[in-house]
Amino acid sequence: MSNEKLKVNKWLSFLIDGFLSGFTLGVGGMVSFSSDNRYIGAFLFSLGLFTIVQFRYGLFTGKVGYIVNREPSYILEVLATLVSNGLGTLVSALLLRQTSFFTSPVSGMELTIEERVSATVDSKIHDEPLSIFVLAVFCGMIMFTAVEINRQCRAKGNFIGALFGVVFPVVVFIICGFNHCIADMFYYFFSGCPDVPAAVIYFVLAILGNAAGGMLIPALKKLSNLPLED
Repeated sequence: MSNEKLKVNKWLSFLIDGFLSGFTLGVGGMVSFSSDNRYIGAFLFSLGLFTIVQFRYGLFTGKVGYIVNREPSYILEVLATLVSNGLGTLVSALLLRQTSFFTSPVSGMELTIEERVSATVDSKIHDEPLSIFVLAVFCGMIMFTAVEINRQCRAKGNFIGALFGVVFPVVVFIICGFNHCIADMFYYFFSGCPDVPAAVIYFVLAILGNAAGGMLIPALKKLSNLPLED
């Protein structure tokens, strides 16, 4: 197989894996919003990330932290993953909006899934810019932690550790209301794309915040491991 064909297959793989990640997070978001219990909803949402790490799909918030220790060309892979993640959330949102589940009432609550998603999106995109960014930074840190714990546990054959290493961080960021740019893309598309100008600002800040948070831990560890000068 020629080098050019290998390059094409590599980028096609990045795009397909990224699409599948976005699509999977859409399913996780849908089932999360169907639960009136925030803790159960957060746990159910973790299905999305667990599926992604088990099948080794590509997720922007899982990859961006490794920019610190990778070659510059890796940045293009991360950007391709971001775009394909967004496309996956768009397709899953458009499909799920066509179902009766979209307009069905949330169990135990006097509102529909559509109304609940719309309220969530409205509060997110109209938040203060600094708040959006900071909440995204914390989410980026948690997502890097989840992916790295899973990676290290898998290398050691510790399946239980890999499982909890993914589930617990996701539950934490959902309950805390941290901003995950890919999950929020699904929510936004799912809600019908309201207030586009506010959403553009929101997603720029959320993406930058997730990137900063994801790279923070490996950057600090890299700094701490520098040899001391005499």
